[in-house]
Amino acid sequence: MKIKSALQKDMKRSIPVVLVLLCAICIQSTNSSERTVKVLDLKTAITPVSAEYLMKAIKQAEDEKSECLVIQLDTPGGLMTSMEDIVKAILGSQVPIVVYVAPSGATAGSAGVFITIAAHIAAMAPATNIGAAHPVTIGTPVDTSKITEEKQTNNAAAYVRALAEKRKKNADWVEKAVRQSVSITAVEALKLGVIDLIAPSLDSLLTLINGRTVEVALGKKTLATKDAHIDRIKLGLRYEILDLIVNPNIAYILMMIGMAGVMLELYNPGSIFPGVIGGICLILAFYAMQTLPVNYAGLLLILLSVVLFILEIKIASYGLLTIGGIISLTIGSIMLFDTSASFMRVSWAVIIPSVVLLTLLFLFAVGLIIKARSQQPTTGSEGLIGEIGIAKTDIAPEGTALIHGELWNAVSEESIKAGEKVQVVATKQLRITVKKCNTM
Repeated sequence: MKIKSALQKDMKRSIPVVLVLLCAICIQSTNSSERTVKVLDLKTAITPVSAEYLMKAIKQAEDEKSECLVIQLDTPGGLMTSMEDIVKAILGSQVPIVVYVAPSGATAGSAGVFITIAAHIAAMAPATNIGAAHPVTIGTPVDTSKITEEKQTNNAAAYVRALAEKRKKNADWVEKAVRQSVSITAVEALKLGVIDLIAPSLDSLLTLINGRTVEVALGKKTLATKDAHIDRIKLGLRYEILDLIVNPNIAYILMMIGMAGVMLELYNPGSIFPGVIGGICLILAFYAMQTLPVNYAGLLLILLSVVLFILEIKIASYGLLTIGGIISLTIGSIMLFDTSASFMRVSWAVIIPSVVLLTLLFLFAVGLIIKARSQQPTTGSEGLIGEIGIAKTDIAPEGTALIHGELWNAVSEESIKAGEKVQVVATKQLRITVKKCNTM
């Protein structure tokens, strides 16, 4: 009985301890499940679409009080104006922003350097690189003067240096990346103090940054990212479509399809389908060109080529207008986007097939029109010429004749008796001129 009583006392003492441990486990589990890390993939050129997409993601992370927003970055660069919008959003963010250049083989080039340096924490995966941030001419008429180029370079260098000093990064190297377009690997970036750490995977990144304290817009925040729930932000259909059409090659192809559709509608009015498709493609192309560095001289040359192709049908130029249209279309395509950045220009692999196909389509349409014009009319009064019928009355010189089941007033220079076969040789208003037909 004494042993039983002692056991009961020990059990009563241990119950509170067990309850405390269970509560602690539940609280820890609840806190872990509440902690969320937002992850955004940014693997395109920096454009107004990607800037809007990223700023929306920052707002979503703030509204949901996420531990941080991880931007998985892989970009060759992009528009300076869009980059500046992204940098401003990062600097004003209420949640920590972690830029992670990944996966292996990814790059943070040009505008990507500015975005990486602006982040609260900058990380890279192994076998990635960062650099080559020299400003290129994008979005404005090209001014190749040395003074203008120096102004752009000095402005970009001062901008990125200020970002580096704010984030306590290597300001000398980032300025060098702008002025000399140097690029370094992840290992070199860590050694030079350009980034904060190297992480082989997203999970390892969240473990490494756990417990770090960063300063956001509302003050200091200590990250608790270990074992946090990862929530990937989906691009959404709208942004996927917009991101697709702002690609210079896609925008150019849409414009070519649009012009082809409009030309076919003009060649054959009433077709409807080519005109509708052409109109839709042109509208999408013009939307994309609002966000791209369009050279209006190149655009006018492309529109001139369409005019020349259409005039070829109306004017007998013996192919000179067609040749002029092909030359205008080719030069306009090369000049269409006014930038020295290769990723913002139309590829030759797109230009050549597009010019050839549009020219072949034009020649095919012209051939059909010429063939139709050379054929003898088969309808209306002109279509009666050469047709054979029967004289219903004597035609001497006037009478009536039955042609294709229709009764016509007829005249003839020779006397024709009723019932004889006649052939139409001319028409005038509602009267036909016939002659005897000797065919059996």
